[in-house]
Formats: sequence, C-alpha cells, structure tokens
Amino acid sequence: MTKVYLTIDTEYEFGFAAQNGIDGPAREQNFARSIQCRAPGGDVGIAYQMDVLERHGLKAVFFVDPMPALVWGTRAIARVVEPILARGHDVQLHVHTEWLALAGSANPLGGKTGRNIKDFTRGEQEVLLDYAREALMAAGAPRPVAFRAGNYGANDDTLRALARLGFAYSSNHTPGIAGSECDIDLGPEHRRPLRRLGVTEIPIGCIQVPGGLRHAQLTALSCRELRGAVNHACRHGIDSFTIVSHSFELMCRGRRRINRIVRRRFEQFCAVLEAMPGAETATYADGRVVARTAPRQPRQVLPPNPVRSGVRIVEQAVANALYGAG
Repeated sequence: MTKVYLTIDTEYEFGFAAQNGIDGPAREQNFARSIQCRAPGGDVGIAYQMDVLERHGLKAVFFVDPMPALVWGTRAIARVVEPILARGHDVQLHVHTEWLALAGSANPLGGKTGRNIKDFTRGEQEVLLDYAREALMAAGAPRPVAFRAGNYGANDDTLRALARLGFAYSSNHTPGIAGSECDIDLGPEHRRPLRRLGVTEIPIGCIQVPGGLRHAQLTALSCRELRGAVNHACRHGIDSFTIVSHSFELMCRGRRRINRIVRRRFEQFCAVLEAMPGAETATYADGRVVARTAPRQPRQVLPPNPVRSGVRIVEQAVANALYGAG
C-alpha cells in the first residue's frame, strides 16, 4: 500500500495580527478567518475539512503552529488542537517564527526575531523547538514526533536540533519548488524519505510538468493531477506520497469568500482517494515511514502530460479571476 500523508498546516495568520493587533476581538477575527474560515455560504476551515475527510474514511496530519501562545496563551492553541484530537486525526508541530516579533518579554530568545527558523543558530533553534513542543503539549497534544517549518524555512541545523530533541520526522524538503525557502542540503533528485542527520526527512510530493517539477499542494495541482500522482505511486510501488494543504486553503486570498474551485477539488480528491485501490492515508503517529540512508535513484514521479497541465492552467486562471482578490 502507498501511504498518502494528507498534511494540513494549521495556523493563525501572523500578518493579520501584525496589522490589526492582538487584542481579544482581533484574536477572534484571526481564528474566524484562519482556523474556522467563516464565509458567506458556510465555514470551510478545519472542522469542515474534517467533515469531508471523515465522510470518506480518511485521516489527516494537522501541523499546528503553537507560536501564537506567546501573545495569547495556551487556550488559543487548545481551541485548535482539541477538536482535531477529538475526531481522531494527528497533531504534529508547525512553527512560524514570525510571531517572535509580537512576543515582547515572552520571547524565549530575548529580543531576537526572524522570518524562518533557519535564521537562528542551532542552539537557538533548539530553544524555539523545545518551547513550541511544550506549548503544543500544554494545549493538549501528544508529544509530537514530526515537524514542519513555517514557509518550509528549515536547514540542516534544524535537523540536528530535531534529532537532539528526539523528533523522528521532518517534512520540509520541497523538490517541486525551485525557489523554496528550505535550505536543507538536498536537491530535486531527493524525492524519497531518507535518513539525514538523525531524523527522517520526508519530502513534499511532486509531479513532472513541462519545464520541471511542481509540488503536490491542493492549490498547486488539479484533482486530475493529484489523482494521477497517487495512482502513479501505487503502480510503481512507491511507499509514500505527501500532499500539503492549509487550514485556510479553501478560502480566497483575502479570506473573505470561499474559493469554490479549490473546495470542489478537495471534495473530489477525497472521494477519489477513498475509492483508490493500493492507497491509504497515514499519520506520523503511526511510525511507519519507510526511509533509506540514501536514495538509490530519484523517486519516480508522474510524467508530464500536456492535457493534464493545460486543464490545470485553465482552472487556475479561472480561480484567480474569480477569487484571487477576495
């Protein structure tokens, strides 16, 4: 069976907090637009996403960012963690270090700030990861075993810090994004989970498109491409395939309306995955990731298909025209 990791980065919006403040009403607005995703026509945040997943018997991994606890306390994170666990999904650690800029005296590094965790020394990264892990656990989560950096902005020192703190998995390397903020010393040919610096690095899935690789994110690939990628993994005996989404991914960019094209894509892909022989969803809590010390060859990916790519380009153009601004 190919293990499909449906990973959902789940986070309050730092930019909204920086612009609109961190008082009680602003916090509630942030929750409504980033976690609940309230919009005319209904909510499409994590509760809705879990409704769809469970309708099709699927499990997801929610990478939850606890860094807003620096300004709002643990309860703001528990509001996110508790319903995920109550419904039987996996909670793992996500960290957006941008929140240090709003932390004031609560900043565990004093006054030091940075956009990505890679902007800090290895020792500082250990402090941040330890703080974030404890905050996530204080919010009710089991001890996390997997980590994803905000913006994928990790480096090899991040892996060393994770290993020292006892984490098993990192999922940051993005072979399908040429300009990724990930600085882990791996290349586009590294597409299989592999052991590196004491942890298992699990790359984000990708497919070939005309001109290169494209990463497996809900807003980056069509349902047809996602289905083709997982089918391809099953046919070629590939152990796992990782897909990325976000708590707010079914919203327009301005987070005021539902992106109906992306919502339909999510619903269709969940139905496709339920019916697909040879594939099943998995979590990092299962502890069953197959890793190699070094890849024997680049992992096979779905080859380019002009029709698939053309359909996605048209679909994305329509989505951007209808939903790009709002």
